[in-house]
Amino acid sequence: MTNGRVFVAGSANLDFVVRTPHVPAPGETVLGHGFATFAGGKGANQAVASARAGGAVTRMLLALGDDAHAVPIEASLRDAGVELDIVRTPHASTGTAFICVGDDAENAITVVPGANAELRAEHLPDLAGVDVLLLQLESPLASVEAWANLAHARSVKVVLNTAPAPREALPSALLDAIDLLIVNEGELVAMAGESGTIAERVARLAMPGVVVTLGPRGCYARIDGRTLLQPGFVVDAIDTTGAGDTFCGTLAAGLASRMPMEEALRRACAASALACTRLGAQASVPARTEVDALLATDNTLTLSRHELAVYCGWDARGNPP
Repeated sequence: MTNGRVFVAGSANLDFVVRTPHVPAPGETVLGHGFATFAGGKGANQAVASARAGGAVTRMLLALGDDAHAVPIEASLRDAGVELDIVRTPHASTGTAFICVGDDAENAITVVPGANAELRAEHLPDLAGVDVLLLQLESPLASVEAWANLAHARSVKVVLNTAPAPREALPSALLDAIDLLIVNEGELVAMAGESGTIAERVARLAMPGVVVTLGPRGCYARIDGRTLLQPGFVVDAIDTTGAGDTFCGTLAAGLASRMPMEEALRRACAASALACTRLGAQASVPARTEVDALLATDNTLTLSRHELAVYCGWDARGNPP
């Protein structure tokens, strides 16, 4: 049953994915053993994840070129049930990403923004009835800032995934409009510096809520002064592409549907783990029934909550810093 609304404003790309024994080092040539194209882009991936998570109607603002690359992206979003506000850019090609996936499931990604760079503040439609606005940093920063401030002024919860990691400090006007920040460990360094533990760096960030995704370990969150720890789920990973986006979209859907944060984080970790078990970004996002099935089994967590707390900077007795 849907009882919330998520609006995603962001990027959409066609992903060109090559499988290799390992991600090549600078100057190294490796022979690939597989190639495929998939619908991708952080914004579109997160929209698909939100829609498949259930509990919230999902709508997306995106820009696409007038070219063949746009066709599979639009089809993937519509097949997932995402409502679309498309800005057509005949003068700019659809965004593309070139992804190398090693046999260890790690990846290296190069993105050509194309039409994504054409999204402007004025393209955001009316947010009446929207519960959560989900943003990333693959769109022009000025547009992201304007969208966040517009949503904040209308009491819409603003969730920002700072991916890709910012190379310089984000505008204070953007940060002041954020209700929930989602970062991975590298993005946390970009936002809060290299010194200190994960817990100490999160404490430096002024947003009401911060979630740090920790890959297979799970996630660490500080929400309105409360600390939440969710270990990850053991799966046979073959491709981590889109796992972070799956986490973000699933979490946004949980928040929009008024799910308790503890349960929303648990479902987001389970969905992102399942996304690592198949190839592609949007193609790997699990359905709600798959997440339900994983959570209903005697699945194994990658760490205990105590081990996760210690990893994040708590002492051996489980006391926060």
